[in-house]
Amino acid sequence: MADLASSLGEQIREELTCSICMELFTRPKVLPCQHTFCQDCLRDHAEVRAPFQCPNCRQEVKLPPQGVAGLPDNKMAANMCELRLQNQAILSRETREQSQFGNRCGFHPSEEVRLYCKQCNIPVCNECLDEVHSDHRTISLKKASQERKAPVQALIAEGRNILEVYSGFLKCLREKETSLDEQKQETDNSIIQAYDQEVQKVTENKDHLLFQVEETYKENKEAVQEKGTECWRMKPFDRVVGRFGGKAPLIIVQTEPAVFLPIDTPVPVLGHVMLPSLPNTISFGEGGSRNGQFDKPSGVAVSDEGEIFVTDLRNHRIQVFTLQGTFVRQFPTVVPSEEKMIPQDVAMDGEGNLWVVGRSRSAEFAVQYTKQGKVLRKFDLQYTGCERGVVVDTRRDHVLITQTLLEEGNVLVSDCESHRIYVYKEDGQFLFEFGGEGSGEGQLKFPYGICADRAGNIIVADWGNWRVGMFDKTGKFIKHIATGMVKPVGVAIGPQGQLVVTDWPTNAVHIIMSY
Repeated sequence: MADLASSLGEQIREELTCSICMELFTRPKVLPCQHTFCQDCLRDHAEVRAPFQCPNCRQEVKLPPQGVAGLPDNKMAANMCELRLQNQAILSRETREQSQFGNRCGFHPSEEVRLYCKQCNIPVCNECLDEVHSDHRTISLKKASQERKAPVQALIAEGRNILEVYSGFLKCLREKETSLDEQKQETDNSIIQAYDQEVQKVTENKDHLLFQVEETYKENKEAVQEKGTECWRMKPFDRVVGRFGGKAPLIIVQTEPAVFLPIDTPVPVLGHVMLPSLPNTISFGEGGSRNGQFDKPSGVAVSDEGEIFVTDLRNHRIQVFTLQGTFVRQFPTVVPSEEKMIPQDVAMDGEGNLWVVGRSRSAEFAVQYTKQGKVLRKFDLQYTGCERGVVVDTRRDHVLITQTLLEEGNVLVSDCESHRIYVYKEDGQFLFEFGGEGSGEGQLKFPYGICADRAGNIIVADWGNWRVGMFDKTGKFIKHIATGMVKPVGVAIGPQGQLVVTDWPTNAVHIIMSY
């Protein structure tokens, strides 16, 4: 019993001891990290250390405007300290009284306690036995002590078990606290290290890119200066031409403006200075819904005047550009008595009007618009849920819901599932096919848009192989016009033979001036 009391007392005293002054708490204050100290100890600690940190875990603490006095009180610790002091005072008083009076009866101080009343479970003297406990069964104090020994020992054992459980729990909490502190420190270090590495990487790439830009600038500037020198050397010939050239006017030669182009292959986020693989290509467009931006461009057509019409599928509109990539106008693909139509393909007829095929949620249409977007007429189509193409046979003034026409009137149809192009006569008779799944020369993978140039060559948007291929009118492979695209969808030929390609995922349009 004495061992248990001593162990429990030591444990309680340890929990109620300030780790600064090593005495019982006086006006205990608790920090945000849940460590408790005396108010005066914390005040002294705060005066000599700035910024203020917990003396145990070193966590930085922001003191309230009132200073240490404004920190919250640890009321439980204060109550336990007060209770411990009271118990110490009571034990001291009882010890003094016991040493003065010995084993005396509390009701009859002149009598010694010699017996134990079994009925009342208290020790009694002879006077008590005569007055109150005369009919009660009594035994000697020694025998009563032996009878009570076993229950008391059981209580002591139970108390020790409880003490061990709480001691283990306290130890586990302290280990968990230490582990959390270590994990926080490791996480902080990892974040700082990752940040430093990224800053270093960005700085190195910035320096590298600036160096490359500077080198390119110097090379181009030297080339411009060299050309300028050559022009000055030709100045005397200008006077000769002016003297002997008769009335022929002097022709001013002007170079095409430089155009900065996106490269064909994906570039890392940090970037590198690279030259485009198609020097004769103008590219424009980006993701969005503003003018000049696209959300999945698909079909494309070019007028005789050189205006490019692009079906902006998810923005439900047609956008118009020049062959230099300059935005001109746009109009929504509205359908009479219907909601907006999702445009899939566009073609020009012989009168200079547009034919657009598309669908709403439950219907499919072919709609004729003016170049300004005014609806002229509409035809309902059988609902299939599939992507449609449109082409106009200007010789017979027929609108074909298909892919494209050759000059002699043959109809070309691209089939994504078989990875082939099928060629039919205008009466529907099958002629031949070409392509086949693969990535080699003459092979296709998910072909989409097709068109024919003035020479009758067949141009195919090879969607799955990220390229545009050229075949002759018999289906024989000629060459790859463009490679490194992402997902080319629509193709069309301009009035001067320019090739216009829509690139679906990048929301871009490419104009290949010569190939």
